[in-house]
Amino acid sequence: MRLHGGAMLLAAMTATAVQADPIADPIADFYRGNTIRIINWASAGGEYDIHGKLVSRFLGRHLPGQPTVLHQTMTGGGGLVAANYLYNVAPKDGTTLGIMVSSLPLSQVLGDAAVRFDAGRFNWIGTIAPTQECLVAWHTTGVKTWDEMTKREFVLGASGAGSPSVMVPTVMNALLGTKIKIVPGYPGGAQINLAMERGESMGRWNTLSSWKVTNPNWIANKNIVFLVQSALKTSNGVTDAPLLTELARNDDDRKIFALLATGSELGRPLVGSPGIPPERLAALINAYRALFKDEDFRHEAQNLKIEIDPIIGQDLQAIVTSALATPKPLAERLKKLVE
Repeated sequence: MRLHGGAMLLAAMTATAVQADPIADPIADFYRGNTIRIINWASAGGEYDIHGKLVSRFLGRHLPGQPTVLHQTMTGGGGLVAANYLYNVAPKDGTTLGIMVSSLPLSQVLGDAAVRFDAGRFNWIGTIAPTQECLVAWHTTGVKTWDEMTKREFVLGASGAGSPSVMVPTVMNALLGTKIKIVPGYPGGAQINLAMERGESMGRWNTLSSWKVTNPNWIANKNIVFLVQSALKTSNGVTDAPLLTELARNDDDRKIFALLATGSELGRPLVGSPGIPPERLAALINAYRALFKDEDFRHEAQNLKIEIDPIIGQDLQAIVTSALATPKPLAERLKKLVE
């Protein structure tokens, strides 16, 4: 069939319009040319910082529209300053995320006065791997075992009141009779490490994975001695240090230590503010999941000695939900212990 005059012009215009109007992608349209900020509660140099910067470098390439991703630090309050900001101030459109302290649900369960959020309403996107929280002693202290540590005062540098580095040793003093003198106020792990080297702190509450990432030579050279673990199971990398749940003197105390181990399960989580539109949240979770199939990401994680065993989306959210469902009598008992 042959077209003439106006019919030919109309056909040409229609064909051009079809070619110039690809299928719309509202997620790509939103993120294209946009910037995502990842707020990190911890100071530079520690495991949280290293995880946050690694995710920031690769997350954008797996999001529709490939937005720029910036990593920013917001310290204070043992992580609660950043959490309160993400919940109450940050945009709820999927452009502001956070690497949050793993003790957020526990702080809420305990009714911490500084909490201005509902941890269950955050959008828990993912964590690279669970962690193994441990108490270590610096090698010059002469403390080599858990039993030796329990027989003397042990000065421990720590961050803010809401952090595991304060909360767990406080409970250890109450339930296990340890004599840990907690010195809070350090902005991050790098500063506590320096305090150990200077003799200001006899040890540090930290994770095994953090030591592997930030100071692997300290493990190899036995600069640090692992004394005890807070986790649900023993790590192959720390075979001589007992679990707090094993040291508990009764079943009620064991439940307390199991609740404290929630933070180990959450690892170094990437969290979204509440209210992110569902389709954007799904894109963020999918992008996070895609990281672990990205050979460049995996190669860099390996170079940084970061172990990969991800917990993503609803699986991570379920850990938070379970912690927030802690029976009131158990929560009240733990609250009294840390006051």
